[in-house]
Amino acid sequence: MINEQIRDKEVRVVSESGEQLGIMSAREAMKLAQEAELDLVKIAPTARPPVCKIIDYGKYRYEQTRKEKEAKKKQRTVELKEVRLSPNIDTNDLNTKMNNAKKFISKGNKVKVTLRFRGREMAHMQQSKHILDDFAELLKDIAVVEKPAKLEGRSLSMVLTEKR
Repeated sequence: MINEQIRDKEVRVVSESGEQLGIMSAREAMKLAQEAELDLVKIAPTARPPVCKIIDYGKYRYEQTRKEKEAKKKQRTVELKEVRLSPNIDTNDLNTKMNNAKKFISKGNKVKVTLRFRGREMAHMQQSKHILDDFAELLKDIAVVEKPAKLEGRSLSMVLTEKR
């Protein structure tokens, strides 16, 4: 809220330089702001009494958006990458998939390792669980199992994340 939008009886006023001007009525604060040719901006509406600052509102809004952009830059999203395996996977293929998973984990992403079953492979699901266990064991130096292997329809899947 700025200027006339502030309807509180009493407000705590802070000057442009940051010094406390004390508690006064909103009208008096508004007069001070007009004398300085600046705006009265409500900074902390939840405080008792609300805190208002005498500043240039356009400049204040610009600073706020700049801070938000800066915070957004520092934020990093973690993606969930998927590595698909099959129950009759060969050693070299498994190593290739493992190297891909290592690459994803080193970049800071989570890796979902999925063991897909098709046709008659469905009958031997529990015997194939060791493939996921071995995969996690081989990556235990850089990754930790976030979600253990779980059956989801026609596939077993687990999630690995970077070791802290």
